[in-house]
Amino acid sequence: MSARQETTTSRLDDAARAGWLYYVAGNTQEEIATKMGISRQSAQRLVSLSVSEGLVKVRLDHPIGRCMDLAERLRHRYGLELSEVVPSDPASTSSTLGLAEAGAAEIERCLKSAEPTIIAIGTGRTLKAAIEQLQPMECPHHKVVSLTGNIAPDGSAAFYNVIFNVADTVKARSFPMPLPVFASSASERELLHAQPMIAATLDLAARASTTFVGVGHLDDDAPLLLDGFITRDEQLELARSGAVGEICGWVYDAEGRLIDGPTNARVASAPIPTRENGVVIALAMGRRKAAAIRAALTSRLINGLITDEATATLLLA
Repeated sequence: MSARQETTTSRLDDAARAGWLYYVAGNTQEEIATKMGISRQSAQRLVSLSVSEGLVKVRLDHPIGRCMDLAERLRHRYGLELSEVVPSDPASTSSTLGLAEAGAAEIERCLKSAEPTIIAIGTGRTLKAAIEQLQPMECPHHKVVSLTGNIAPDGSAAFYNVIFNVADTVKARSFPMPLPVFASSASERELLHAQPMIAATLDLAARASTTFVGVGHLDDDAPLLLDGFITRDEQLELARSGAVGEICGWVYDAEGRLIDGPTNARVASAPIPTRENGVVIALAMGRRKAAAIRAALTSRLINGLITDEATATLLLA
């Protein structure tokens, strides 16, 4: 290791220690300076570095009145089992800010249950960000199952499939879906789903008591298009068919009805678990996703939602 690398590593170690002393142990910056043998200014810089480098993850536990009101109105309007609204940052263009932390907290709440349970999990940028916020846990009595295939069109691992991230952090039994996200044809999908191992995973997903999914829009920069799962021609055809959103690759219209067409005929994902047996929670925010979220809520494709203030306001307009 070079001297520069050693210096950087040592500084991050110091930042992590300072961050722990400040955010976990509750020390003041003066106390941190004394304990680490540095100046107060250095302690302040190290605490700031621990946050900027992502060494410290902060969650806000105090509910904000306006967010609580919006959440309650969403719950009443759409008959939700779970509704949570996080503050919006008007200057941010992030699609995960706040949702990742709130989603992680809800996933952890499920995992802390003493009762053995099956948790199904979808895919996407927001869910991946939430999984990266999870704290290491030991819960071998739970089962976590992927709803989507984990193989991208080029044969590589699908980047936003999160089941392996879960397995790395949470010591629960994890069940990936060893399939392409989209089969090459409807007949190939049926053949793949008939394999005993896949059929067992599909059955497990259908029995999930809690499900976490992302919601994708289908504009000209749709995640399915950008990530190579559908072609531009297919995206345009879906738009002409009235498609507004997708969950785990399942494409639906403004009424939340699955669209008959080439993509839904080939999607290898498990069906979205039934809301009658549990809660299906979407993590989604943003003006571009509002129509897709509203359609999923109206049709009860989902019966739980974690979103932000701005999106909640749109959904209640």
